[in-house]
Amino acid sequence: MAEKWIHSTSDRGQGLPGLAGVEHIGFTVPDLEEATRFFVEVIGCEHVYSLGPFRSGGTWMSDHLGVHPRAVMRELRFFRCAGGPNFEIFEYEAPGQEKRPPRNSDVGGHHLAFYVTDLDAAVAHLRQHGVRILGEPTASSGPSAGQRWVYFLTPWGMQLELVSYPGGKQYEADSPVRLWQPSV
Repeated sequence: MAEKWIHSTSDRGQGLPGLAGVEHIGFTVPDLEEATRFFVEVIGCEHVYSLGPFRSGGTWMSDHLGVHPRAVMRELRFFRCAGGPNFEIFEYEAPGQEKRPPRNSDVGGHHLAFYVTDLDAAVAHLRQHGVRILGEPTASSGPSAGQRWVYFLTPWGMQLELVSYPGGKQYEADSPVRLWQPSV
């Protein structure tokens, strides 16, 4: 049976015209060099390019980025991790800057999840690099049955996740729409 893929919600007359997918995710880190080492050496991402610094004497930073007008974006770096979406990391200096990463339960809380083909081997790799793992790998149930996952922390405390479902997820048995997943 051929799978039906919906390439854009605008094909159905909903949402953003021409929506093709998630191009990148961005987040701020306290130390760009430390974050780059972590994502390249521990996770295995590739640093693609850098830009910056950016600052403005007027209101450009607040008008375009929603940050303090005197904020300085020291640099931003783009990364690619295998077959997933791109991501960029920023290092800012800004008056009143919050230095503590939000928890998942906080408004604006977030995490970045990496799909791996062998969850146990990936967890062992993180442990060998001294990465703090939150609990033990968990098997999902319900529509996500078939999936295992575990959260872990970056050196600066940002939450990340490993996820794996090599045999698929339970929801796929009844749903005509599939969540995106990497080609492995």
